[in-house]
Amino acid sequence: MDTTLLVAIVSVFLVSIIFSMFGQGGGSLYTPILVLVGYATLVSISTSLVLNLITALSAAIVYYRANLIDLRLAVVFIPGVCIGAFIGGALTNFVNPEILLWIFVVFLLGAGARMIYTWWEKAPAAEECPLQFSRGMYAAIVVFSFAVGIISGLLGVGGGTIIVPFLIFICRYPIKNSAGTVSFIVIFSSLFGVIGHSAFGSLDLALIAVTAVAVVIGANIGARFTVKIQPRFIKIGFGIILWAFALQLILKLLNVT
Repeated sequence: MDTTLLVAIVSVFLVSIIFSMFGQGGGSLYTPILVLVGYATLVSISTSLVLNLITALSAAIVYYRANLIDLRLAVVFIPGVCIGAFIGGALTNFVNPEILLWIFVVFLLGAGARMIYTWWEKAPAAEECPLQFSRGMYAAIVVFSFAVGIISGLLGVGGGTIIVPFLIFICRYPIKNSAGTVSFIVIFSSLFGVIGHSAFGSLDLALIAVTAVAVVIGANIGARFTVKIQPRFIKIGFGIILWAFALQLILKLLNVT
């Protein structure tokens, strides 16, 4: 087996374990990993979305069995993320790949900072999911979900890194319920992002096929750990990892490595 492909398989397996613990698809690291090992930017982004889809679907099954998915709330998010992800996926074919990578660097730095900040940030004390929201909150969710969809399709991320903090600190949702619900939402953002990419032929079916099995196994492992443990310390380490990958992309873009 090609060494590059082997590194990609092992890497996405480990990433899928970590990300599925937070109800996310893993695109925040799938894309830079594939780019750094030598795959083209658009191929890396589209492959990341497919792996996001697989990871989120596998994790959602576990969360559903544990009764941690709020389908009523997910339905509010889904239309916006679907439309936004399709548009974002299609737009990648008209944007300079180098610009996309710089945008991704900013995303990684921001997502890493958000993860690390949770060390000092107190989660809501409420243990129960809110029964209903105001009209203003529903409107905010619709707008927010569309923006997340654009980012998802454009950068190859599922959007979980952004949606989870929104649910926890804005919607006042418990952490585990947020992770479960977001895993379900990410299925749709990833799917429509893939559709947007496939319309312009930027899918590498061979690469997707050989990494899919590793992602399915990793996602199931990570999701089962989430149901049992509090992942506070892992979030801090994960934020540092995001910064490390951002640095690697910066060095690559500046031709330092």
